[in-house]
Amino acid sequence: MRFYTAEDVLEKVKENNVKFIRLQFTSMLGTLKNLAITVEDLPRALSGQVRFDSSVVLDRVGSYESDIYLMPDPGTFMIFPWRPREGAVARLLCDVLQPDGTPFFACSRSILKKCRQKAMAGGYQLQVGAEVEFYLFHQDEQGRPLTSTHDRAGYCDLTPVDRGENARRDMVLTLQEMGFDVATSHHEIGPGQHEIILKDDDVLAMADNLITFKFVVRTIAGRHGLHASFMPRPLNYANGSGLHLFLSLWRENANVLADPRGPRGLSSLAEQFIAGILHHAPALTALANPLVNSYKRLRCSPMVPCLTGCAEQLRAAMLRVPAGRGSDTRLLLRSPDPAGNPYLVLAAVLGCGLDGVEKGLVPQWLPEEDPAEKWEQLYREHCLPVDLAGALQALEGDRLLLDLLGQKLAGHYLQYKQEEWQRYQSTVHEWEINEYLVNY
Repeated sequence: MRFYTAEDVLEKVKENNVKFIRLQFTSMLGTLKNLAITVEDLPRALSGQVRFDSSVVLDRVGSYESDIYLMPDPGTFMIFPWRPREGAVARLLCDVLQPDGTPFFACSRSILKKCRQKAMAGGYQLQVGAEVEFYLFHQDEQGRPLTSTHDRAGYCDLTPVDRGENARRDMVLTLQEMGFDVATSHHEIGPGQHEIILKDDDVLAMADNLITFKFVVRTIAGRHGLHASFMPRPLNYANGSGLHLFLSLWRENANVLADPRGPRGLSSLAEQFIAGILHHAPALTALANPLVNSYKRLRCSPMVPCLTGCAEQLRAAMLRVPAGRGSDTRLLLRSPDPAGNPYLVLAAVLGCGLDGVEKGLVPQWLPEEDPAEKWEQLYREHCLPVDLAGALQALEGDRLLLDLLGQKLAGHYLQYKQEEWQRYQSTVHEWEINEYLVNY
């Protein structure tokens, strides 16, 4: 994250001939929204004087709540490289405030900032890296996405089999031009599936990057005539898409997860941090896997991160400790998918981990051997919620996460998602028609 002041932004706007600024903010569900202003209104915006209706933040247009204000973060200023340089367009990410200047209850960025401040008060800083998976699909003549992919390539294939390579390259170049620190990119296992890996950054900067990442990837895909989908599992016959998070906890420039004398090279604090995440895993899933479709990805399989436990190699564990110790020690949280609100997901991960540290919790380590013989027992004893309803029920009973979200936001989120589940339950699906119509 850059450290710009409001004066820096005004100067850069002048230097780069910026004519329009998008004031971007994130809704409760993790959808990036924006209000566009001209450069003449930028000083007013930078002082937090842009007002609008809070229903947009709650993803319920028409359900008026109150007047709220956008407060841009100067450090998030970026110029869109795909727009003309003459009359350029830039963006600023914003916090959402109440008229008295305090955070609006549904401002997810403010919730993460509060969790981050609590961690910093204890001397901790969470660093996060991310592997983001997504599909590239064709579009019809009206620009609506189809489920037909642009290739039949597989894991790490390249041109000419990987026909999305040009689009992916342009995505990476655009992200780098906007200041992203991209590690690698490649074709994933599914046809038309891709992955781009972002290097470690501060937890707030990573949440900002993730919400921007989806916007940029979709924009560049559209310029190639493709639709980028972050749906957890869009195809019956192919793998789902995950958001794998690499976590490291630092204090006084030292990675406090590492201890060469500890079991597995981990400190006791690392074990407690792991245990906190695992203890709250069912409720955390309601935020990290927020769609009905999310649980089609977290299906029962030894290769899918569907178990509430930790391991070094076992792919079914939601949390792994990859190779690399000392300052390179990382925890890999594999269960989240890219449909979640990154601010709420990362706030919950940080809050749950620190809860484990505060309470001295002990993690559940899963066996490393081939799980085939014991799979049914492992799944029965350690499975994550199998559907959205189960995850929402767990969230309703998790006091820590309800307090972290705030009772008002938690109530809105639970109501919205319970209604989503009921719509799904009351809809007749194609599988039911194919399975039952002839015989019944």
